[in-house]
Amino acid sequence: MKRLTGLVAAVAVSLGLFSASAKADVVGEVGVDWMGNDIVVEALADPLVKGVTCHVTYFSRGVLDRLKNGNWFEDPSNNSIACRQTGPIEVGDINLSKDGDEVFRQGMSLIFKSLIVNRIYDRKNDTLIYLVHSRQIVNGSAKMAISSVPLYGQTVTWTKGKPQP
Repeated sequence: MKRLTGLVAAVAVSLGLFSASAKADVVGEVGVDWMGNDIVVEALADPLVKGVTCHVTYFSRGVLDRLKNGNWFEDPSNNSIACRQTGPIEVGDINLSKDGDEVFRQGMSLIFKSLIVNRIYDRKNDTLIYLVHSRQIVNGSAKMAISSVPLYGQTVTWTKGKPQP
């Protein structure tokens, strides 16, 4: 199954179908049933906020599940995220709009579905919010999760100066 998933991802990358702003490292993979389905845990260091690491989980379907249910080229939109300070925080040139920045994108199907991590800065509460969700071309997914990293009371370096509330 890992080879099939890797092959699909390699094809998608080679075709330029998705790109990632940051690189995630697989730190865990837990088998959940005899069908070969796994929960994958990845560590994602924010490329513009040093000292913050997010752990993202998602469901990866096994070969037997794909044979049984069809839909060979897509994983479910079940995601979770937890972000924490893992070192001194240095905030780079982040997008301060309500849309925030797309920190990470990974294909969840051959073409049409991606797992996305967005970072949003909450000025009033001096907090970084990380949102994980799936993006689909036709039907957006309502499955999402958030995690926040409070900056209040922390020693934080802003490379462009701290924004005012």
